[in-house]
Amino acid sequence: MIKLGHLILIAVLSLSFGQKAAAQFYFRDNNFYDSPLLFEMGGSVGIMNCLTDVGGNKGMGKPLIKDLNIGNIQMNGSIYLSAMYKYAVVARLEGTIGKIKAYDSILSPVKESTLGRYERNLQFSSKITELALTFEFHPLFIFINWLTREGSPPSLSPYITAGVGYFKFNPQAKLYSNWIDLEPLHTEGQGFVEFLDRKQYQLTQINFRIGAGLKYELTPAINLRAELVARILKTDYLDDISTKYIDPKLFSKYLTGIQLNNALALNDRRSKFNPAFPINPNGGQRRGNPLNNDSYFTFNIKIGVTIGREKISRRGTYNY
Repeated sequence: MIKLGHLILIAVLSLSFGQKAAAQFYFRDNNFYDSPLLFEMGGSVGIMNCLTDVGGNKGMGKPLIKDLNIGNIQMNGSIYLSAMYKYAVVARLEGTIGKIKAYDSILSPVKESTLGRYERNLQFSSKITELALTFEFHPLFIFINWLTREGSPPSLSPYITAGVGYFKFNPQAKLYSNWIDLEPLHTEGQGFVEFLDRKQYQLTQINFRIGAGLKYELTPAINLRAELVARILKTDYLDDISTKYIDPKLFSKYLTGIQLNNALALNDRRSKFNPAFPINPNGGQRRGNPLNNDSYFTFNIKIGVTIGREKISRRGTYNY
């Protein structure tokens, strides 16, 4: 994370100094000059949700937003610093903090259609922290710059985003009144020699961001944005669920004490709704769907302050 931050800082500073050396300004409107390179700092608040093996909607589960359950919405917030070139291309460094959760019991109204997902009775909750480098592309301004070589901007600009993030997560499940970390419990035998194909997952990973937004310049100094961003992940264990149950006798081979008790209690919770249900004596039954990785997304309202714009006065110009 430190190396990534250093590289981003060097790139932004180099771009800034190079642009200042050019010292080229042009009219934004009758009141302001603009440099081709402007900076912005700001923050946002919004909602965060996820698509994992847990919960969802009726049936066996559907792709993308068809399996989204709005009952799992949580809050998130972020702060950011960005550099914008001629309104058209933006490089943004952003830190985000949020939370995601999901639980099979949310399927109670449609439990007859879930073919065992409701009775599986699994749940998870996880805090998310993320540092991301994102690029914005404003097609309206790209067209204006190419057609007229001028940057006189309209107030409203749609844009698309793409980038890469470094995020941390930690799936937990509630047992009695306590929230228990799931990754150390190896609930599906991750890292056990009996399951060489089930590698222990890392709690810090890379994600790939793609999204779209709408920017509105409220004043020459302040802008508002509405932005939707999805994260494409390289893991199916955001919720600690991916593939099949294992033989519970294996846990005593690798775990002891409280961890062993927690693993036995949390890897298979189907008996809550049906005490007669066999608690997987031999393993191998389906617990999740390994064919699709998990994902999470945010919808945020952002407020930003533009830095580098110069106001025209009767005595010359001054920085806004």
